[in-house]
Amino acid sequence: MKKRFFHLFLLLFLSVASYSSDSTKTYLQWSQLPVIPSPVGFAGSFAGVSNGALVVAGGSNFGAGTPWNGGVKTWYDKIYVLEQPNGAWKEVGRLPHPLAYGVSCTWQDGVIIAGGSDAEKHYNEVLLLRYKNGRIDTEHLPALPAPVANACGLVIGSKMYIAGGITTPTATHAEKNFWVMDLAAPAAQRSWKALEPWPGPARMLAVAGTQEGAFYLISGASLSKQPGDSTVRRTYLKDAYKFIPGKGWSRIADLPRSVAAAPSPAFTTGQTHLLLFGGDNGNYFEQNAALQEKHPGFSREVLMYNSLTDSWSTIGNVITDKKADAASNPLASTWAPVTTTAVVWNGNLVLPGGEVRPGTRTNRVLMATPVQPPGGFHLFDWTIVGIYFLLVIAISVIVSRNMQRTTSGFFLGGGKIPWWAAGLSIFGSKLSALTFIAIPAKAYATDWVYLLNNVMIVVVAPIVVYFYLPYFRKLKLTSVYEYLNIRFNRQVKWLGSLTFVLFQVSRLGIVIYLPALVLSAVTGINIFICIIGTSLITTAYSVSGGIEAVVWTEVMQVGVLLGGALATLFFIAGSLDGGATQLFNEAMDHDKFRLAITDWTITEPVLWVVFVGGFLTQLVTYSSDQVVVQRYLTTSTEKEAKKSIYTNAILVIPASLIFFSVGTALWVYYRHHPAALNPHGRTDDVFPWYISNQLPSGLAGLVIAGLFAATMSTISSSMNSIATVITTDFYQSARPASTDRQRFVFARWTTVILGALGCLIAVYMVYLRNASIWDQYIKIIGLFGGCLAGMFVAGIFFPRVHSAGIIIGFVVSAISLYFIQAAGIINFFLYPAAAVFICVLVAWLTSTIWPKEAINNRQ
Repeated sequence: MKKRFFHLFLLLFLSVASYSSDSTKTYLQWSQLPVIPSPVGFAGSFAGVSNGALVVAGGSNFGAGTPWNGGVKTWYDKIYVLEQPNGAWKEVGRLPHPLAYGVSCTWQDGVIIAGGSDAEKHYNEVLLLRYKNGRIDTEHLPALPAPVANACGLVIGSKMYIAGGITTPTATHAEKNFWVMDLAAPAAQRSWKALEPWPGPARMLAVAGTQEGAFYLISGASLSKQPGDSTVRRTYLKDAYKFIPGKGWSRIADLPRSVAAAPSPAFTTGQTHLLLFGGDNGNYFEQNAALQEKHPGFSREVLMYNSLTDSWSTIGNVITDKKADAASNPLASTWAPVTTTAVVWNGNLVLPGGEVRPGTRTNRVLMATPVQPPGGFHLFDWTIVGIYFLLVIAISVIVSRNMQRTTSGFFLGGGKIPWWAAGLSIFGSKLSALTFIAIPAKAYATDWVYLLNNVMIVVVAPIVVYFYLPYFRKLKLTSVYEYLNIRFNRQVKWLGSLTFVLFQVSRLGIVIYLPALVLSAVTGINIFICIIGTSLITTAYSVSGGIEAVVWTEVMQVGVLLGGALATLFFIAGSLDGGATQLFNEAMDHDKFRLAITDWTITEPVLWVVFVGGFLTQLVTYSSDQVVVQRYLTTSTEKEAKKSIYTNAILVIPASLIFFSVGTALWVYYRHHPAALNPHGRTDDVFPWYISNQLPSGLAGLVIAGLFAATMSTISSSMNSIATVITTDFYQSARPASTDRQRFVFARWTTVILGALGCLIAVYMVYLRNASIWDQYIKIIGLFGGCLAGMFVAGIFFPRVHSAGIIIGFVVSAISLYFIQAAGIINFFLYPAAAVFICVLVAWLTSTIWPKEAINNRQ
């Protein structure tokens, strides 16, 4: 009966799913720039950007004819420049001699051209062209190890790579050379070095690409000649390879077809995608002479490669202006160019000229502008979101009516929150946005190595309960940093409070940014509007209610968060042909469930690094973070507070399993539906993108509503905690005669200011463009929270440590951690461990060498 109910439940979800085929989405907007000043255009031209201008040099054509009607292939040396997209081409110089079919790349303020050919031979010369003051300056760079044409290459950082090609016009085989030169080296030390070649066959007319510092070698054609046969035959290749400096070559998934001679290099978009345009699949190569002008032209398909799922898909076509081409040739609208350089100019992809069918050139210059398509959010989803927010507001209003208009009521809820509600609130405040977005994105991009970081709370919880909680409860604290005043002195308290405020304000920016990222991806609304709107609504909500309203709102949200994530996991599994079995088997086969990296390195997230770092990260959060400590101070007794801590610890395990599973399920799903991904999206966008485009209408609205409501509660609780610390530790110290009413008003105005500050930080994070928001968050915890946790560790476990010692320990730890991060000598998971260790060690040594009695005597 239960099994039948589950199947009916799953069928209901699948049947109401409003799947939107991503083949109908527009990811590139095509247009045409002014035509190159040649009646027939060129193939094999060199192209790039110099000082903001588009440069096109050299190339070849058959004049006004074709190879089959008397046309003679001619090479050219002219250099043209287009300064503005709506400007006019200008001839600004010439190459040293006619040249085409080499490698060209943009580097700094110039265009590098390497190798190439003319009618008689191939060349090994390398030139750097700079457009300046209306003319071209030419600089000679070190020559290639051998002449080469029809190779591919690009610049990664300061290093230029060149692969493959042929060495003579009559070559009977392609080359397997792979060269590199460091362009940033002093001129006298620049030279080309031969690297280990790829493991596949030699090739020419391949496409180069780069993603995350790796070099990609894609497709191409190999040459062969049988003994006694004068014909040189081409084999069109579909294999592709990835080269990572220091690690070597690996083979990636084969292409669905050959893309020989496609515009190179591939267009890098988003964080994980390469786009390839057209290319020759070789289907008509043997028929070129017979077809002649009847050749249908080269492919117009745009292929997309996803480096995370190692999969290829087709996401559209190269679109040309049919009206403009109809006058010259009715077939022109079906053509896409090959043997041309792909140039990125002002963020757009430009394809200047090229060959549109064997022997036929074009003078057209195509431009593709990346387009961010909106998500598939519907009216029903908006209705669900609206209803949900009304419920959240209603809870806040009802609870706030009974709130005591005092600082105790605003900060601690009068000490009447039940243990289970406090535990759920701790869970919701720490795991809402980061859990919902960053953890699935991390599991989608990598594996489950980070899981241990989360579950270390199970180890930390007893330590907090038996060593920290008794101190905090016995002292009847409002701000946890009051403990530092009691244990040390007021200066230490101020230092700890200020550190917390800096850390929490940084976190506040992240938890505002993440939901704005979701809303922008789902609805297509500008992310800055989302940030400002979220900040305004949440600030108003935070000011009107106290901690009690925040807690009860979060209690409701936890169920929605876990329920929405679990429903999404079932939905993804149900959408796969093999269901959950297929999901598990594929993930296992590709090591997506890996839990640990067994190594002893200190710079990677290996097992011991995550274990130690995770332990200290959780200790930082649950022993010195006012957001968490304040919640278990809202309970009536110490016993109730213990239960709230264990409730949170127990919830973290199933919640982490659910969200890591969602990330892995997304990887399996998009491995089979790569065209459904947004090529321009970030890795952190993957779950919001799936919610928007694949979940059925209604469920998508519920999941997003739950995420936003819980996130707003997290923001409001952070604001409340920061306001608590500022009011209790700073304002009350500065104005000891102030009334409770004055402190209450001050706390509310502080919340307003915090909302504005968090908004500004979130806007900054839009420009930060981090590969992983979770990585960034853990770094912030290590930099700000580790030193703070060290103060509490020293205060509770080391009675010898005094105030001067702990201040010196804190300062030395903070400075050391800054240089440790800058040097990159340890993994960011170990930042809290390094901070706590250095702080405690220096504080203990200082207090031992310079005892408290000696300090008192000197005073």
